[in-house]
Amino acid sequence: MKDILLQVAQVLTVLLLSPLLHGFIVKMEEKVQRGQGPSILQPYRDLWKLFHKTQLVPETATWVFFAAPVVAFVAMMIVPMLIPVLTNFPLPLSDMGDILGGGLILTLGSFFILLAGLDTGQPFGGLGSSRAVMLGILAEPTLILVFVGITFLDHSMLPFVANHLLAQNPVAYWSPAHIFLIFAFLILLTVETDRLPIHSTIPYEIYMIDEARILEYSGPLLALLKWASWMKQFILYTIFLNVFLFPWGLSMSGDLGSVLLALLIILAKYGAVGLFMVMVDTVQSRLRFYRYQEPLALSFLFAVLAIVADQL
Repeated sequence: MKDILLQVAQVLTVLLLSPLLHGFIVKMEEKVQRGQGPSILQPYRDLWKLFHKTQLVPETATWVFFAAPVVAFVAMMIVPMLIPVLTNFPLPLSDMGDILGGGLILTLGSFFILLAGLDTGQPFGGLGSSRAVMLGILAEPTLILVFVGITFLDHSMLPFVANHLLAQNPVAYWSPAHIFLIFAFLILLTVETDRLPIHSTIPYEIYMIDEARILEYSGPLLALLKWASWMKQFILYTIFLNVFLFPWGLSMSGDLGSVLLALLIILAKYGAVGLFMVMVDTVQSRLRFYRYQEPLALSFLFAVLAIVADQL
């Protein structure tokens, strides 16, 4: 029974804290640019407002328009069952998928949002979807290589095994293969969370990618899409921190005290990485879209070097 409650707590942690992480990052971005910025609780207010608005549907929309937000949201609620969010030991449903399975579920949500961008036939949606596909051509193989690299390192495809190995074995943690994997995943993190310097979330810029795909949405469906996007960001931070960069601080016993302590550590380390991403996003100059392959090629190179280093 305790393990089932912990499993539910993991999902609720991602569900409830993902808007807070997004609000914190937006607030810090404004602070760095010497602005006041909205409250870090603003995403919760936005969700409340959107869920109480009337749903408008374009005349050209099909079933894909309605299914995409639901599929994306549900997919983001499945992944927290497979990865170490609060505990460093597997929970009842953790063995229903490995690290590659979790990656495929994340991709499924992104795929339906891509279809939604094309569904209504509006030019901005098609533009955003086509650009997302161009990014995915390099990003997805690199992500698979990173997962293959961590699999070679710990001889298992379960993220909990990688967490245990890296937390308890300093030789494996400081090995060149693991260092290369951290750099490769960090660059992928900027791509998947819209921090690559070709992204823009400002609606009137032609460089927007993810925002362009959901311009036709409003009301509750837009709330689901935004919430799913914030959950995806939280999940990627979880994989990066709890599996790759900082595999310590999770509950080892599952007791209430240790879980609450793990929750506090999560807030601290996620905030630290969030600040780092804000600095990356602020310091980097905006690049032309067709230079997207440069950081992604570097990430691919790091992933290949990690596999080669592991085999030497």
